[in-house]
Amino acid sequence: MSAWSDLELLLDSPSSLTVTSTARGTVKDKANFKPEDDVAALRKAIEGLGTTEKTLIDVLTQRSNAQRQLIDTAYQKATGRTLVADLKGDTHGDFEDLLVALVTPPAVYDCHEVMKAIKGSGTTESTLTEIFASRSNKQIKAMTDVYLKETGRLMRDDLKSEVSGDYGKAVLILAEGKKDESTNVDTAKAKADAKILYEAGEKKWGTDEAKFIDILCQRSVPQLRQTLIEYKNISKKTLQESIESEMSGDLEELLVAVVKCVKNAPAYFAERLFKAMKGAGTTESTLTRILVSRSEIDLMDIKEEYKKLFGYTLYSQLESEVSGNYGETLKKLCGQDG
Repeated sequence: MSAWSDLELLLDSPSSLTVTSTARGTVKDKANFKPEDDVAALRKAIEGLGTTEKTLIDVLTQRSNAQRQLIDTAYQKATGRTLVADLKGDTHGDFEDLLVALVTPPAVYDCHEVMKAIKGSGTTESTLTEIFASRSNKQIKAMTDVYLKETGRLMRDDLKSEVSGDYGKAVLILAEGKKDESTNVDTAKAKADAKILYEAGEKKWGTDEAKFIDILCQRSVPQLRQTLIEYKNISKKTLQESIESEMSGDLEELLVAVVKCVKNAPAYFAERLFKAMKGAGTTESTLTRILVSRSEIDLMDIKEEYKKLFGYTLYSQLESEVSGNYGETLKKLCGQDG
């Protein structure tokens, strides 16, 4: 619990949910960037006999997403084909998925991940939980715009038919992308909210989930941080501990994810990465999504939290868990430690 229990440090620490700078990413703009040179190198790698995977990896992991979009445009102009189509034709499996993710604009990528999670039989709640608990209003708005453009439908309407119960209610509130984003903290309101949460859970027989959903899915990050402190003062338990003892299933997972992201989003992602590699088999889709989507936001912080939580580096864990071109690409995104 150590990453989640030191509440006093919360109030002054920055949150990567509200951060706009890319200073904590592992991937930066490449200096002296010339899309034409990259297009020539990629064409040679793709069009020659056999594919030169090393070139694909080097070019696509060492340019920012904005630069990859410029490469994509120049590639289409030069060849009449999209880079994604050629990557799909020349690579396969997890490696293909990862390269395609790198060439996709972030909002489009998030949107496609949501589509995949709600498509077909059964819904992948863990993906929806991760995305909606960790994205800012701006990211959610961009994603829903793409959804409408690509499907002609509202993301919210499609989610509504796929998620139900209290979990569904919470996801739909988060998917509106209307969470309060003010930086002002109202201590009296935090105390009142903490009391409402305590009385809706710990203090009563049975739990009033609606109160938890209402407060956790709509308040700002600074406001919720204050509420977590006030809650511990009243309950002597952390809010996370209360949620874990009062709830179960997907709703518990989602509300705990919201609380973790409010406290320390990089530590939340570090845990997700650890779980994706732990035990038999690796959940490649989770590794791909987190390393790609956080590579320009807070992957340096995620690596630090990973080392703190698990005692070894994310890079060394990737080295032992993922192999081949897929593993090489992930390690390039992660960047070696020190």
